[in-house]
Amino acid sequence: MSQTTRTQGKTVVLVNGVPASGKSTIAHLLSEQFALPVLTIDGIKEPFMAQFDDIDRAFNRRLGCAAYEVIWSIVAASPKQCVFLIDAWFGFQPKESLTRYLEHAGINRVLEVWNSIPGNLAAARYAQRLEVRRNGHPGEEYLPELLRLADSAQPMSLGPVYIVDQAKPIDSAALISWMRHALED
Repeated sequence: MSQTTRTQGKTVVLVNGVPASGKSTIAHLLSEQFALPVLTIDGIKEPFMAQFDDIDRAFNRRLGCAAYEVIWSIVAASPKQCVFLIDAWFGFQPKESLTRYLEHAGINRVLEVWNSIPGNLAAARYAQRLEVRRNGHPGEEYLPELLRLADSAQPMSLGPVYIVDQAKPIDSAALISWMRHALED
């Protein structure tokens, strides 16, 4: 990472997309390539989910909102030269909430990697994971909603956006090149 990036102030890279769109794969790729920390909603939420037997959709949503708040608290408390990768479906809350969190955390620059995925592929991926997902995540009943959501979801577009078309093989080299240039600008 360049000295310019370290002096520009806090930067976040939103690794965004609906559930099962490939966010975690992309976040880990970028984390390894650029030696950046990754904060994830599920990474914060799931240890709490393990403590409860019955988690309905409303409680899952509350845990997700709390995890979202934890992420932004960590970012806010970090030194100004930090760069974080944040793996989340940012569309689960109003865009205005995200802009308030960004402002409170002192973010100077937002980059976004949008994981575009057709609804049928997102639903198929989600269905494949049903047996291994922690108790408390929505089940098979969520698939029709996810299908519709994936077909209409859009990036937050609060800064430069790189679109990963998850229906095609991922061009890792192009993504890494974009990220390198975006961090150096």
